[in-house]
Amino acid sequence: MSETTTEALQYRCDGPEQAPVLVMGPSLGTTWHMWDRQIPELTRHWRVLRFDLPGHGGAPAHPATAIGDLTDRLLVTLDQLGIDRFGYVGCSIGGAIGADLALRHPHRLASLALVASSARFGTADSWRQRGVVVRTNGLDPIARSSPERWFTPGFAAAQPAIVEWAVQMVRTTDPGCYIAACEALAAFDIRAELGRVGVPTLVLVGAEDQVSPPADARVLVAGIPDARLALVPGTSHLAPVEQPAAVTDLLVRHFTTSWQSGYEQTGPHAITPPVPKPQLTPPPPPTTAPTVVTGPVAAIAASAEQPVATGGTAAAAYEAGMKVRREVLGDAHVDRAEAAKDAFTGDFQDFITRYAWGEVWNRPGLDRHTRSVITLTALTARGHFDELAFHTRAALRNGLTPEEIKEVLLQTAVYCGVPTANSAFAVAQRVIREETSPHA
Repeated sequence: MSETTTEALQYRCDGPEQAPVLVMGPSLGTTWHMWDRQIPELTRHWRVLRFDLPGHGGAPAHPATAIGDLTDRLLVTLDQLGIDRFGYVGCSIGGAIGADLALRHPHRLASLALVASSARFGTADSWRQRGVVVRTNGLDPIARSSPERWFTPGFAAAQPAIVEWAVQMVRTTDPGCYIAACEALAAFDIRAELGRVGVPTLVLVGAEDQVSPPADARVLVAGIPDARLALVPGTSHLAPVEQPAAVTDLLVRHFTTSWQSGYEQTGPHAITPPVPKPQLTPPPPPTTAPTVVTGPVAAIAASAEQPVATGGTAAAAYEAGMKVRREVLGDAHVDRAEAAKDAFTGDFQDFITRYAWGEVWNRPGLDRHTRSVITLTALTARGHFDELAFHTRAALRNGLTPEEIKEVLLQTAVYCGVPTANSAFAVAQRVIREETSPHA
């Protein structure tokens, strides 16, 4: 199998082969079946291509730790099919892919819809902590709690078959690919770049979405010059599943009225469907009538100012060090340290950011996993148990499992002494319990 084939995404095509192409991107933990209820109406107008994220829905488990990597794999897939220009709608992480397309490949997009999406999804710390939970406990705790995040309580109670379908989708996802997607979302932040999105954009959000709340949708609408907001009442995160008719109507109206000119000159080639693959049984249609949606409301504001880059070797080392420091220790820890620094401690904080994090931790000779092993050993040996606590958190983020941390501390017990290792075990046990709890 060639490298290009390996990097392509699993996909499915529906609709007339010569119609304009509409690409649909899924949410994290779902498959292309989350769009099943939109397909009958959308295929009256478009050739619809749905894709699965790596390791989802039986797709090959090739993890992608950056949104840009997922975008590139999607474009490889489309290029193989001869699709140059297309409309795009994505939900949650699928929306992040759409925004990345608009920023890096605007000539490919005819129109864009972002469903339950954000310019920044929560905090980097929360996504990395979720990765730690999955690495330690597997996906079952995340799967069992997914309906609470995805659906309103009334819908979940009325539709037990859909709830079970949702749980099984997450449960059958490859854990490594799920963790990689969490890393991609942790690093995703386009708030300062929204003003460069030049394609007509529909921002659609459920009024009761707690994952990507309406406030996040309003940030998108305020920053994207040509954006409109659609708020779906009585709906949570997976609006296309919970309110299929309402979402379908909004998508049809948006794409039929905002498709940018140029498609006639760059129309798609015929798409050859892939070899059929076993499919999950799609969820039954909701028995409750879809909520009537109020018309999209326009809200446009100036984009955020672009950050000004500073020059010089010291400044570059500081910038690189702060990036690594935040990725390893977490935003919350670094923010506390930055808030606490003053004229007396500021130079020291700058020093460790440049030297420890910008130079040593950034060297290519060792990976972060190995550096965490060394750091845990050194801190235990010297009895620096306060720092051992936050470096245990860092080790979990850097990919060490609790079992591996235990082995590191057992090794230090032999060479650094049992009393020292005993104290280290107490610190690490507390941190691991906090970080690996699904409800932490």
